[in-house]
Amino acid sequence: MQFVTPVDIAKSPIQIDHTKEVVLLGSCFADNIGRCMQEAKFNVLVNPFGTLYNPLSIAWNLERTLEGAPFTPQSEELFKDGEGRWHSWMHHTDFSAETAEELCRNMNKAGRQAAESLRHAGTLIVTFGTAIIYMLKSDRRLVANCHKQKDSLFDRRRLEAEEITDRWTSLLKQLRQANPSLCVILTVSPIRHMRDGFHVNQLSKSTLLLAADQIIQKCKDDPSMPDTAYFPSYEIMMDELRDYRFYADDMVHPSPTAVSHIWERFTQTHFSRETLSLIAQCEKIAKALSHRPSHPESPVYKAFIENTLRQIQTTVNNHPYIRMEKEIEKCNTLLEK
Repeated sequence: MQFVTPVDIAKSPIQIDHTKEVVLLGSCFADNIGRCMQEAKFNVLVNPFGTLYNPLSIAWNLERTLEGAPFTPQSEELFKDGEGRWHSWMHHTDFSAETAEELCRNMNKAGRQAAESLRHAGTLIVTFGTAIIYMLKSDRRLVANCHKQKDSLFDRRRLEAEEITDRWTSLLKQLRQANPSLCVILTVSPIRHMRDGFHVNQLSKSTLLLAADQIIQKCKDDPSMPDTAYFPSYEIMMDELRDYRFYADDMVHPSPTAVSHIWERFTQTHFSRETLSLIAQCEKIAKALSHRPSHPESPVYKAFIENTLRQIQTTVNNHPYIRMEKEIEKCNTLLEK
């Protein structure tokens, strides 16, 4: 007897392996999948601009990165709050600093890193979180993060699917020119934005789903755009995992079990058998190094670590794009004790 309604996902033509970098952008669900990819020893760049939720803010940061224009203390995106701390309307609070110069250094460093990664990455994974945007009343400027400023400073509205589609159609053409081999995977975050209630959240998610579908159709019809696919993380959470036992304590975010399940479905969709085998090798090594022995000084444990080190060296020799310097260092440290 089957107790879930599985989402039917065909094997994607976009296949990800360890040989090329992966860039992930978007909501905190991008952070979740990014961590899974890091643990699987992929070379990934996760949310270089911080967590971003709406498609236009993500697009703005990508466009700015492709342009290569640096931020300066005079940039219009910067502001100082009532406590004297500097922020950027288009970046996460993680970038905020005591001075405008430090804030710019943080943002410019992230921009250079993102630009370099986008030029060489094999895949860009983008997670749309919400279609609700906030704009400053003073100059109608889009903001990616309100930085806990007063609600009275902002107007809010829901994007139309066509707005998102038009902006991303133009952006994807730019990305194709910058990196002709780049593939793009779009997904909608399964995390509900409950500040405005269930109905508004559902309208927002529906808008994102429509936009993602329209973008992918345009990519199929236009050879000047990159290969683009949709991964149904939202649908998996809503249908396969339709139970509150798959949610965290806040009853909004997916639990670790849910994230693991969605990650497993992602690997089945976008990884080859060879890639899955390599991930299994990496997981075996990680499990061995996490083992806490009862007698760490015993010859048996020393032999266990020596064998693990040989496995690491074999993996790296066979797959030189896998980085395991930390694992090698840990083995050598344990053997020296």
